[in-house]
Amino acid sequence: MWGAIIGDIVGSRFEFHPIKTKEFSLFTEESCFTDDTVLTVATIEALLNNKPYAKTYKQWFLKYPDAGYGGSFHRWGYSDSLEPYNSFGNGSAMRVSPVGFSFNTLEEVLVEAKKSAEVTHNHPEGIKGAQATAAAIFLARTGKSKDEIKEYIEKTFHYDLNFTLEEIRPGYAFDETCQGSVPQAIRAFLEAEDFEDAVRNAVSLGGDSDTIACITGSIAEAYFKEIPGPMISEARTRLPQEMIELVEEFYKKVNL
Repeated sequence: MWGAIIGDIVGSRFEFHPIKTKEFSLFTEESCFTDDTVLTVATIEALLNNKPYAKTYKQWFLKYPDAGYGGSFHRWGYSDSLEPYNSFGNGSAMRVSPVGFSFNTLEEVLVEAKKSAEVTHNHPEGIKGAQATAAAIFLARTGKSKDEIKEYIEKTFHYDLNFTLEEIRPGYAFDETCQGSVPQAIRAFLEAEDFEDAVRNAVSLGGDSDTIACITGSIAEAYFKEIPGPMISEARTRLPQEMIELVEEFYKKVNL
């Protein structure tokens, strides 16, 4: 989970100020958690305590209502409704990473990813983005190669991953849809040499940088197995204690 959280925090200050380079300071005073972290932690709590996703997402939204949510989620969070709103935004993918670490079969991961997505993002693309992210995490943590992960994602979800970051970086712009950011996030992982490189790849694209880096970071953690200690320490200093405690409890449960 630190992979997703670190990606979010590192990418936070570049969301509306794209830099188009991998050369930047990972953490500054401006670096902070956003809705990506809040809802990732909410997914953790839902899984740990067998709580309904919709109610849990609303509860965490109301705790941290100013974390930078999309307009539709913001309205849903404040409403009395628990009905989904047919979103295909990348919010379903950025909060799903705990699912990819929680189950022993790919089939279970895909079913649970759909459940976590469809309480708000019940559009087919919203569900697909969550499932593709969770599947990539599961395959990565269970020892599949990058080529095997790429092949599965392309075959199952029909995402085109046959591009390079160098090719798309100059023209890539802010896109908060699943179909316009999840393939890019996965590609940032595929080209990475280690965890830090994955995060730098994701941020260098510009666009919705905190969410892309959150998704990339979650897959990179599963694949590389190791996150530099100083990066975790920097992230911890930026989180409320209740989030840290849930993350640590989750790691104990899944034996990571």
